[in-house]
Amino acid sequence: MKVDIIGDIHGCLPELEALFIKMGYDWKNGLPIHPDGRTPVFVGDLADRGPASIACIRLVYRLVIEENSALYVPGNHCDKLYRFFKSNPVQETHGLETTTAEYRDLSGKEQEEVKEQFLKLVEESPLYHVIPEVNAVVAHAGIKGEDIGNKNKRIKTFVLYGDITGEKLPDGRPVRRDWAQHYTGDRWIVYGHTPTKEPRFVNKTVNIDTGCVFGGHLTAFRLPEEEIVQVPSSMPYVEEKFRY
Repeated sequence: MKVDIIGDIHGCLPELEALFIKMGYDWKNGLPIHPDGRTPVFVGDLADRGPASIACIRLVYRLVIEENSALYVPGNHCDKLYRFFKSNPVQETHGLETTTAEYRDLSGKEQEEVKEQFLKLVEESPLYHVIPEVNAVVAHAGIKGEDIGNKNKRIKTFVLYGDITGEKLPDGRPVRRDWAQHYTGDRWIVYGHTPTKEPRFVNKTVNIDTGCVFGGHLTAFRLPEEEIVQVPSSMPYVEEKFRY
């Protein structure tokens, strides 16, 4: 098995299409197919902030659920959109408002279809993927080595939001501990969530959220090759959104 793990997309569909082409995928019937049978793996946060969140959801749904040719794990933005679609109380802020605006512009039939697709995508995907064929774990914001193979409320919070302290930065973002510094495992942990200017390798972890929606890049990490592939963003660059 060979995989192409793709960082946070956040509605940046043109960059996703360009990344697939750069990685050698062919487009057939509106879907990317690699001639060598490689498997795309999405680290979550498909939607919010970018211009084409609904189209990204539809594409990933087709790949993961209909074609069984890709893997997906949810991110914190996915979790919030899931709660919105389940009619739970959520604040339409921090990018969710862009997705809900797109959603409300759809016809009633299209709204129902997109909602059903996204709910199914989240419900039928694991919180994190363990991929033994390439000695890797894919988790949206990361995972502690000792938690791999387990699931509870604490682990879910960590996987979706990172190692948060409960404190807030002046701009409202949560304070996060640098958990990767303490990872001592021999499996790759591939994650996103926190925008970095370049892929961030620490021990045997790599953060591939390179802030596409903030003007950075959309990044993929290919295994077993341990190769990075990137395409530049078409979005305006927002310096303060990058942590490293």
